[in-house]
Order: sequence, then structure tokens, then C-alpha cells
Amino acid sequence: MAIKTDRHALEAHISPTIAANTKRLLLSDLVSSDKIDQVPSNYIRPISQRPNLQNVYHDHTIPLIDLHDLSTPNRSHVVQQIGRACRDYGFFQVKNHGVPESTISNMMNIAREFFKLPEEERLKTYSDDPTKTTRLSTSFNIRTEKVANWRDFLRLHCHPLHDYIHEWPTNPEAFRDHVAEYCRSARGLALVLVEAISESLGLERDYINRQLGNHGQHMALNYYPPCPQPDLTYGLPGHTDLNLITILLQDEVPGLQVLRNGNWVAVDPVPNTFIINIGDQVQVLSNDKYKSVLHRAVVNCEKERISIPTFYCPSRDAVIGPASELVSGDEPAVYRQFTYGEYYDKFWNRGLATENCLDMFTVTSSSS
Repeated sequence: MAIKTDRHALEAHISPTIAANTKRLLLSDLVSSDKIDQVPSNYIRPISQRPNLQNVYHDHTIPLIDLHDLSTPNRSHVVQQIGRACRDYGFFQVKNHGVPESTISNMMNIAREFFKLPEEERLKTYSDDPTKTTRLSTSFNIRTEKVANWRDFLRLHCHPLHDYIHEWPTNPEAFRDHVAEYCRSARGLALVLVEAISESLGLERDYINRQLGNHGQHMALNYYPPCPQPDLTYGLPGHTDLNLITILLQDEVPGLQVLRNGNWVAVDPVPNTFIINIGDQVQVLSNDKYKSVLHRAVVNCEKERISIPTFYCPSRDAVIGPASELVSGDEPAVYRQFTYGEYYDKFWNRGLATENCLDMFTVTSSSS
């Protein structure tokens, strides 16, 4: 019954003609079943908002940091590298991160297997309700957006693992085992990175971890089908991440682009590395010393793409605000204190709007 309700919600979002002809809940099923040769009208961005795929830098890159030395006397050097990357880029890649190659391979393979399951099997986890802790959906938030994004995704909450794993799909058969193994490894890496980011700000190593309450961890399995007209739409438009840090695993197909100095820069995949970006909560905790940076996912007409971001975040009741050590008369607090739950709800209700959600939480906006 829930699927039927959600089906009606999505069909109201899709143009009446397309809905009548296809009755498809997911983009991937629309693409594979109808062999479309042009982008449906509800995916087409206004001209001023379309990606200019010719005006993207491919000869720039984000820093690649070797984490091996974090456990050696050279730790301070790596911490400084991470600090510079957070300050100057908001993004960096890591190698020698401690996550086994087999764990990475199993995670990517199980994601591919899931999205190749028959439609009726995948739809067992479908929902358009953003509050659901396990759900398959499409675009970003079909309840609020006017233009759809060229993406399907399976979103999973995964910490504490025992609270959520029973909700996860059981098909493919190894899904829960492989994804749980990956989640545990990603959490270990997140804790290491958060400590280093805290140190790089001149704070105690465990300062940020102490601000997160019971901690939270979500992940998404993103599937971007081939698109007949990639210059008309996005996999995801430019946005910042609302969480603390994001650990991104992507396959060999390019698609991630990062805004740097007013230009979009392609971040091409490097085998056995993760892409790390700081989210809005680090920007708040650092009192704007580190910035959460706009990034987007573009699509192509030849190959499907899979990306798997892990979002490490505070618990809903955690109170977030600038670290007192980073606030002074010369550098007053930029943001007011708020609970992560308040921020999370505002972010999802507004969707991927052009203005930054952080603007709603500045001291200036609160007092005006």
C-alpha cells in the first residue's frame, strides 16, 4: 500500500504525458524500458541553470594525501596537509587509508548488483519520504523540487549498525554483509579524519568528536544512468553537504566536479582512493576557517555511473556552534548555536536550492 501511495506522488511530479505512458517510479526503469532518445521535460533545467560541460577544468586536481604517516612521528605534517586542503579546497583525496581493497570492491559490486535487480524487487524499499531511514528513491526530494535530477539512489542509515541493518535489502544475498563491512571501515576512516581536522584547527584531537553526541552515519548508493542529452540536466546540481564530512567512493566513470575560484574542476577517479569533503558542520565548528564547497554530479550519454558517499554527522540532538577557542573579539562567532536536527530538517525541506542553508544560521540572520 505504501508503494501505491508513493507511486501516485511521483507520477504527480512527472509530467502527465510521461506518467500516463510509462508508469515508472524510477529513472533507471524509465531509461531502460522506454529507450528514450531525449531528456523528458521535467528533467530539463532552465537555460541559465544548465551545466556548461565545455567550460570545465580537467588539468587541475585536488590534493592527494597519504594517510600512512598519521600513525608515525610525521603525523603533524599530514595534519598540516589536511588543514591546508580544508582551508584552500574543501576537498582532498586520500590513499593508504586502511580500508581493504576487497571491502571496496565488494561494496561497489554489490551496488551494481542491486541496481540490476528486477524493478519489482528494488521497489520493495521505495519511498518518497525523506524521514525514512532506509529507502530507494529518485532525483533528490520529489516532494519539493520542480525539476528532477538524473539519479536514482538507495539511502541507508548505518550507525549504530544494529539499529538499522534489519531494514536493509536482503537481495542481493550478500548485501547486508558487504555493506555492513564497508560501513564499519568507513566509520573507522571518518574517526581518523575528524581527529586530524580537529588538530589542524589547533583544537584538542577529540574536540570535534565530543561535539557530535552519539554520532550519526548515513550513506547513499547513487546510480546515474546514461543520459541522451547531458548538457540539459544534472545528476545532482551544485550543492554543499549538510553533514560533518563526506567520504566518497566512485567507480571509474567521471562525474564529480568541484567549484574552485569560480570555475568547475573535474575530479577524476583514482583507483583505491577516497574523496573527502568537509560539510557545513565543519564550516560552523571552524567559525568559517574551513569552507564547505559547492560540488555537483554531471552525467554522460555513454556510461552509467555509481558513486557511494558516506555522510558522517552529529546526532540529531547534538548542539553545534563555533568552537570557543576560534572565537575572539577580532573574529566573532559567525553562526549561532543550533541542533543538528534543526539544520537537517531545514536542509531537506528546502532541497538543493541555490542559496546556502548555512546563511539561515548566521548570527546576523538570527538577529535581523
